[in-house]
Amino acid sequence: MIRVLLVDDDAMVRAGLSMMLDGAAEISVVGEAADGNEAITATDAHAPDVVLMDLRMPHVDGITATRRLRARAHPPEVIVLTTFDADENILHALRAGASGFLLKDASPPQIVEAVTRVAAGEPILSPRITRRLMERTITHAGAYERARTALAALTPREHEVAVSIAHGRTNADIATELAMGITTVKAHVSSILTKLGLENRTQIALLAHDAGLA
Repeated sequence: MIRVLLVDDDAMVRAGLSMMLDGAAEISVVGEAADGNEAITATDAHAPDVVLMDLRMPHVDGITATRRLRARAHPPEVIVLTTFDADENILHALRAGASGFLLKDASPPQIVEAVTRVAAGEPILSPRITRRLMERTITHAGAYERARTALAALTPREHEVAVSIAHGRTNADIATELAMGITTVKAHVSSILTKLGLENRTQIALLAHDAGLA
């Protein structure tokens, strides 16, 4: 029997999930919590195998609670179940140690399958989330290569100036750091903009970030 803890600040959502999961022969809902703090206490009380975790909750959010639970010696598996599929939410949840990420519009059989698979040690993402991560990886890889190629056109000194701009340095800061006059710094900045076809310092900073230099 897979022991499940439900964590969501909406009592109606918890009630619906509880009714659905208790209908599965191999799953038992052993407790509920309304925020991340209660999730920690409920885990101590009920020793769940799997925690279904909402993200946006009062007091302690789902990502923080996931990180705390997964830091334990014998942690439960965590499946994030949320309405928010922004890229940063997905990545933060996975980095916090979540074994699964599902959207709340997932069908009951999908949620039951996710609980069963995660309890067996198989991480799971909804198909939509998988596509999002793949698209993000492809996009970032392309941006990285394009940025590296563009910055290769700069001289070593211009490259140093571009990295300093990406770190938020002013012209005066750069002049001090790189031991050059402010006029020289301005000339380098102007040359960088011209060579790379950019309009302003912000675009230089973004390009350096894409290249992994800041």
